[in-house]
Amino acid sequence: MTFQADQVEAFLDNFEVHKKSIRNFPGCQHLELWRDENQKNIFTTYSKWESEEHLNQYRDSELFKSVWKFTKALFEEKPMAFSSKILEEVKN
Repeated sequence: MTFQADQVEAFLDNFEVHKKSIRNFPGCQHLELWRDENQKNIFTTYSKWESEEHLNQYRDSELFKSVWKFTKALFEEKPMAFSSKILEEVKN
């Protein structure tokens, strides 16, 4: 997500308010917020969900709708979202 430079703090404040509710949403197993090392207005949220159904329930929730409505107004560029599955985990 690429934010308008002057809206980064608003995004971070809103994430702080809602992060526990998102993380504790049924089916959410993990939630992280990442920031680009070089472009300080670019962020990624990384989450793990029990199933795609759980993720879709979150996307249909009032929590997501309210967070997304606030967040999308802060973007500088169109955001990207994608879902992935682990093909292989390499252990030592």
